[in-house]
Amino acid sequence: MNFARTKEEQDRLEQIGELAVRFSERAGKIDEAGDFPYENMEDLKKAGYTTWTLDKEFGGKGISLYEFLLYQEKIAEGDGSTALAIGWHMGTMMDLSTRRPWNQNVWKEVVEKVKKGALINTAATEPQTGSPTRGGLPQTTAVFENGQWVINGRKTHTTLSPVLDFILVKAYIPQRKKVGIFLIPKETKGVSVEETWNTISMRGTGSHDLLLKDVRIDEKYFVETVDPVNNQSAGWLLHIPACYLGIAGAARNYALRFSTEYSPNSIEGTISDLPNIRHLIGQMELELLQARTFMYAIAEKWDRSESKVELQAALGAVKHVAVNASIRVVDAAMRIAGSKSLFFENPLQRYYRDIRAGLHNPPMDDAVIAMLAQKALDGIQN
Repeated sequence: MNFARTKEEQDRLEQIGELAVRFSERAGKIDEAGDFPYENMEDLKKAGYTTWTLDKEFGGKGISLYEFLLYQEKIAEGDGSTALAIGWHMGTMMDLSTRRPWNQNVWKEVVEKVKKGALINTAATEPQTGSPTRGGLPQTTAVFENGQWVINGRKTHTTLSPVLDFILVKAYIPQRKKVGIFLIPKETKGVSVEETWNTISMRGTGSHDLLLKDVRIDEKYFVETVDPVNNQSAGWLLHIPACYLGIAGAARNYALRFSTEYSPNSIEGTISDLPNIRHLIGQMELELLQARTFMYAIAEKWDRSESKVELQAALGAVKHVAVNASIRVVDAAMRIAGSKSLFFENPLQRYYRDIRAGLHNPPMDDAVIAMLAQKALDGIQN
């Protein structure tokens, strides 16, 4: 089912689809080597995609959340690692364009470089705190000294680290007993990357450790104060479920092609004629239809809503539903393909590994269920 609503969205989707085909051709080698998809990132930059979530007044296309998810899902059909990685940059720029929390001059400095291909992401996760959505205080520290901020610490899961130009670092400020966000240009002295990303899933995201040793930045680069416990609604984080639905869609497409081509000599025709295979295909279609319809409905509601905080529980629910549905789709696809799906040259085994990573992206399943329960109980009490 095509969720593009206008000709403009369809045209852009086709443009991204052409890139996704290229990404698919490279995905196996990137996964096998655990390499970063440098060519894919360059293709996205050349297409101008990395600026699409910027407001039009800043030189972007000002695409909606709904549109953003369309394109992210399509990229993920080609390569999940590429989609998840670029999604953090795209979502960050969408968020900042909407909220505009920074000093105007600093914002313009970043925007001008982004328009020329610069990439940005936030470094928040740490070995001792785990996911920042749990509310733990960062052990990375920022101390104001002689007119500059001095930052020290280690961040894990720094996606896009091989190609980042700007890093937004969350750090604890002991002098103020607050958590701040600091904008650090990648080339700043004391910034380095330790290549620790050696996982079985999403091997191409380049989510290595970021090391910060006596990093000194100007006062103006303290861009925002945040509350580590109060996780605000963030529609752009739906790029995460969009990614996993894209991977599931790729698995579904492979399984459909396989079922219409594979004809063992024990039957007439292909296995697509068998009732058990048709049942699995129907299950895949139902899972994807439900999850995608839910995601795009909430995205459209987000784009139109004036009270976005009311959608926080729904955003979490989308991620929970989409990831778990995607896992079931990939499982069904592998049942259709049988043991062939376990061979390294078969993309289904990569989809199987990549899709598991969704369980560990925020928000976590238990947190979503707890949030929905609390919302229901609050509704009764009110």
